Amino acid sequence: MKKFFILLLKPFSFLPALLVMYMIFSFSGQTGTESGNLSYKVSHKVIVTADKILNKNMSEEQIAYYTDKIHTPVRKLAHMTEYFVLAVCVSFPLYVYGLRGILLILFAGLISVGFACTDEFHQSFVAGRGPSKRDVMIDSIGAFAGIFLVQFVCWNALRRNRKKNRRCR
Repeated sequence: MKKFFILLLKPFSFLPALLVMYMIFSFSGQTGTESGNLSYKVSHKVIVTADKILNKNMSEEQIAYYTDKIHTPVRKLAHMTEYFVLAVCVSFPLYVYGLRGILLILFAGLISVGFACTDEFHQSFVAGRGPSKRDVMIDSIGAFAGIFLVQFVCWNALRRNRKKNRRCR
């Protein structure tokens, strides 16, 4: 009975990946202005928070200057982070289904980078947005970092399990 439930529930392990894909697709559907405003607000919040923590008492002009300075890196880091999370959400179910090593890297990478490509294509139809090979590369870096993290975590968990089982014998 337990195996039946596991077999029944296994496909649901892909649900987080589908939700992350939906989130990324929604962000890509924002116009260039909407997207820029959102990342500008995040950049502004980072500078204001840093100003409070470091007790710098910056003027509004200084805050605006530093916000402009970090705006692009914040946007690119957001790209990388989205695809990091996507790759983790894709890699764990593939791992559960038995993909390991290079096969996991290839399949999870193909799904994540393939989605990055289709997402950039989707942006070509949105006002003020356009496809960017550079963004696909940035997305890919985040995706492969997520895939390698899953490989590392699962490999260490299996290694610890094997050691524990040897001690119990």
